[in-house]
Amino acid sequence: MEVNELNEIKLIDHTLLKPEIKKEDIIKLCEEAKEFGFASICVNPTWVAKSAEILHDTDIKVCTVIGFPLGANTPETKAFETKNALENGATEIDMVINIGALKDKNDELVERDIRSVVEAVNKKTIVKVIIESCLLTDEEKVRACEISVKAGADYVKTSTGFSLHGATVEDVALMRRSVGPNIGVKASGGVRNLKDIEAMVEAGATRIGSSSGVQIFTGKVATPDY
Repeated sequence: MEVNELNEIKLIDHTLLKPEIKKEDIIKLCEEAKEFGFASICVNPTWVAKSAEILHDTDIKVCTVIGFPLGANTPETKAFETKNALENGATEIDMVINIGALKDKNDELVERDIRSVVEAVNKKTIVKVIIESCLLTDEEKVRACEISVKAGADYVKTSTGFSLHGATVEDVALMRRSVGPNIGVKASGGVRNLKDIEAMVEAGATRIGSSSGVQIFTGKVATPDY
């Protein structure tokens, strides 16, 4: 494996968010993450404790999703969900913004929504804000990114993988311009090969969310990207 491929492996959040997954799927996901050295695994909250148990002796992060996939929960609910996830062993949080509030131009609620999660974590926990870019105009994408930075997020993220489509190079580039150089940008959804990763990184992505990580680096058949 070439050096650039090794570097790209470290960008991957190895993801499995489908509703029908079982314990054996989570065990396999974690074992693959250990084998390849991915940055993290990303699972639904119900699987955080099991994932943390499997990965406790590694440096692989346990990421979970909050307000997923619609983002329409209240800030108080998202804060509780975040605290519960941390108690169960989560070390990274990917939260979905209140998309309707953003479209209503209720920026105060959007900021409070994000800040409720940011304030619920400890200093070592990374918070990534999913803006669901496929549902937004460019103006709304920029505003979502600016609010995320103001609320103290560590990353902005393109997509849940459960809406119209996933990450695009154009959206990643726009998000990078909007947040500046000091905030992470995660491209998620539809990233299925090294060419996709390289294009996203060139556009400004610093993390990649994909369920196709094993396929990308081995050529094996992967499940659909979520």
